Amino acid sequence: MDEPDPLDLLNHLESILESDPLIDEIGFIHPSQFVALNEDIDNPPTSVGSVQKTTFGTLFWGRDHKLGISTKVLFPLYVAAKNAFVKAYKNYKVHHRDDKNASICSSSPLSLESDLMKHSRALLLLSCDFGTAWNSRKLVLSKKLSLSMFMNELIFSSVILSHSPKSEQAWSQRRWVIKMIAGNCSNLQEIMERESKLVKKLAERSKMNYRAWYHRCWLVSYMSEEQVLQEFNKSREWAGLHVADNSCFHYRERLMLRLFEESQHSRDQDASFDPEHHEILKDEFNWVEKLIKRYVGREALWLHRRFLLTCWIRYFACGGQDRSLPSKQRNIRTVDIDMLIDKELELFRSCTVLPDSDFEDYQAQATFAATYMVWLKKQLSGALAIDIQKVETSRLKSLLTNVCPEKSLLWNSLPELCEST
Repeated sequence: MDEPDPLDLLNHLESILESDPLIDEIGFIHPSQFVALNEDIDNPPTSVGSVQKTTFGTLFWGRDHKLGISTKVLFPLYVAAKNAFVKAYKNYKVHHRDDKNASICSSSPLSLESDLMKHSRALLLLSCDFGTAWNSRKLVLSKKLSLSMFMNELIFSSVILSHSPKSEQAWSQRRWVIKMIAGNCSNLQEIMERESKLVKKLAERSKMNYRAWYHRCWLVSYMSEEQVLQEFNKSREWAGLHVADNSCFHYRERLMLRLFEESQHSRDQDASFDPEHHEILKDEFNWVEKLIKRYVGREALWLHRRFLLTCWIRYFACGGQDRSLPSKQRNIRTVDIDMLIDKELELFRSCTVLPDSDFEDYQAQATFAATYMVWLKKQLSGALAIDIQKVETSRLKSLLTNVCPEKSLLWNSLPELCEST
């Protein structure tokens, strides 16, 4: 029995993609799974050209704008798509090199452009990190400068991400498209909202997706101040349910920095102190403290608390000795410093009580608390010239030596602690 012709397979795949431009998800299916997919005869497929049967069985499956391709034909499909793309790309470059060489190619510019976009699409669906194919699409899009084509490119890259959510090339293509349309797109904020939802959706499907979260952080610079605040509020619930995912907390940090930076630029007097944002920071401190006590031994929470402390020093504490400020604000900051130190010492004590248990997370919690306290003392003494006299140096040294001996060298980094013991 002959194998199906690879070029016929490619033509059929491309006809499916052309007939259903609303395809939003693609997957590669083992031949044995097609039987189960087609058992639901009461709900016939709604996509055009959705099921292709040959003498070799079902090779393509589609329903409700979802496309499945049999793993049996992936390699011949890839070879055919690559060959077709290389030929189309070569013809396109020859035509656009100069007018003299353009006469060599009998095809029209629109036909060459269409072939290049069609074949690069098929190739990238099968091999999402084929950089030359992505670059060829950039070349065509940058010449056309069509908003509708840019929007279609966002749709296409989201299809790629549906089966390869960590594809660096696909995320990079989305950022390139957004840069291209940012200056002349009236609904940019709607696009930002959809982008953020896409990242959230993919982050829930693939754990620790750094590339997706990096993309979401990158979007912050294109958001309005209102959207930044909305994203900050909406992301709290997700972060509270994924306390080990440092990327989500990094996203919240990027949003907070944007809020504080906007505040500095917009306020004429006392730009470093905004009561509303001051409350946001205090609320974040309290929320993270609850998470630290609830979810024992999660390093991402302690790292986020370090960021909050650094942010507090930079935007709210450093002006505490500024005599040009109203006395009321100076008093607020002085009280805040004392309260913060007491609060951090209380958190340190509560997190370094080791129960009679072999549960290793308690030891991890004590380690993070001890190293955080050493870091905190160093930060306050360096930025604000404040020495935490209340810190229980003997207990801290004991923890660093016994619970986390590999971090005992931190003790030598604080001479004032060594002298006090």
